[in-house]
Amino acid sequence: MYIYIYICRLTFELLPQLWRKKEEYRVRCIIQKGFSFCRLYYFLMGGKSSKDWSERQFSHSGSTASSSWNQHGYSEPHPPQNLYHTVPQHRYTPSPSFNGVSRPVRVPQQRRSWHKSYSRIADNYCSLDEVTSALAQAGLESSNLIVGIDFTKSNEWTGSMSFKRKSLHHIGNTQNPYEQAISIIGKTLSVFDEDNLIPCFGFGDASTRDQDVFSFYEDEQHCNGFEEVLTRYRDIVPHLRLAGPTSFAPIIEMAMTIVEQSGGQYHVLLIIADGQVTRSVNTQRGHLSSQEQGTVDAIVKASEYPLSIVLVGIGDGPWDTMREFDDNIPARAFDNFQFVNFMEIMSKNVNLSRKQTEFSLAALMEIPSQYKATLELGILGGRSGNCPNRVPLPPPHNVAVSVGSNTRQFGSSDSFQQRSTPYAGYNTGGSTPSHTRYARYNAEASTPPYTGYDSQVCPICLTNPKDMAFGCGHQTCCDCGKDLESCPICRSNIQTRIRLY
Repeated sequence: MYIYIYICRLTFELLPQLWRKKEEYRVRCIIQKGFSFCRLYYFLMGGKSSKDWSERQFSHSGSTASSSWNQHGYSEPHPPQNLYHTVPQHRYTPSPSFNGVSRPVRVPQQRRSWHKSYSRIADNYCSLDEVTSALAQAGLESSNLIVGIDFTKSNEWTGSMSFKRKSLHHIGNTQNPYEQAISIIGKTLSVFDEDNLIPCFGFGDASTRDQDVFSFYEDEQHCNGFEEVLTRYRDIVPHLRLAGPTSFAPIIEMAMTIVEQSGGQYHVLLIIADGQVTRSVNTQRGHLSSQEQGTVDAIVKASEYPLSIVLVGIGDGPWDTMREFDDNIPARAFDNFQFVNFMEIMSKNVNLSRKQTEFSLAALMEIPSQYKATLELGILGGRSGNCPNRVPLPPPHNVAVSVGSNTRQFGSSDSFQQRSTPYAGYNTGGSTPSHTRYARYNAEASTPPYTGYDSQVCPICLTNPKDMAFGCGHQTCCDCGKDLESCPICRSNIQTRIRLY
């Protein structure tokens, strides 16, 4: 009994001193020791067990122990967790949203372990040679380049800010933006092209509009290196009549045809364009125009082929739709589309070599991973059997053939006599016999630069009639002209707008 009284006295004498020092932790330790001595004394004095003391002291609390503590008083281990986090791979499945087209919904799926050598290249290079070496080190083994050039009428005014109010196809003593883009990409990828032969096509002129493409050579020959691409481009431009509307579906289908006929070799399609796909003012919000829908369908279909698509935007833009295409095209086997704003890079205040390197890098940095995707999907080196089988139109008449060009043909020898119907899902308006197409081409090529129809149609949208005149005398439709700051024809500032009836 004396021991019990002594312990209690000792405990309560120390409490005030420790409490003043706010040492709660030590107070609790001392109290717990005091209770332990008391429990021991109670047991020695005839108590049934130390468990009785615990039940008497704490039965009033009504609290239960946490589930993390077991019946023995030890910390219960948490359920076992996977210490290795699996990064999900995003597979695209359609769901309604993107302007009437299915917006991709990401479904988690375990990522495949891609080889280290096949990856996006870094962005710390200073020359085109360094970018080329980086592509080789990143796993790119071989590549065949295809070039498609936009010859729509908007090229005449979309360089008002970025190309000193000149047409983007202006041929002069210095290279225009199209020639610059071809040179930079050609230099970078030429080392990966075994035969250095480049098929080149144009689209959007009066003969092709948004339905066809024309070849740079009469018999579907390829250009021998990017130098010949530039030479042939300069030969063709003076003989073209720019038109529209803009659609990338025909050139993408043409690239798929080439890949199929090559036996499934890997190709890079370089599309150089001054504007995004035509969207008529009559297209309802939340829906796609026929040109937009055709382009989306073509990009999705192209993901079934070993084909990468690089769209280079030159001129003043706008480019918002192209960025949406790059980010939101649904239901593809792999991410096969890359958009690059050429003028944004080339307008930077750095030296020319640095700008060329940045552009080449932005356009090609995803090529190694896309090449690897074609290997893993098993589409490299095989035929799909479901190719659109497009046949290009011939180039404009009166274009001199370059002397000494070492070219080859692709496709069958009778390709100009027969044209297969494009695969289902494309809005082509039905197939037309080839002789009818070329008769139409010859008729259009022989017409004067401006017809009565051209004089009545808006030069911007190429669909609506002209019903608005500016102070300079030039005309557009009201829908296109209401937001213009400068005339698309003479590029003078617009001070007066007159509605025509």
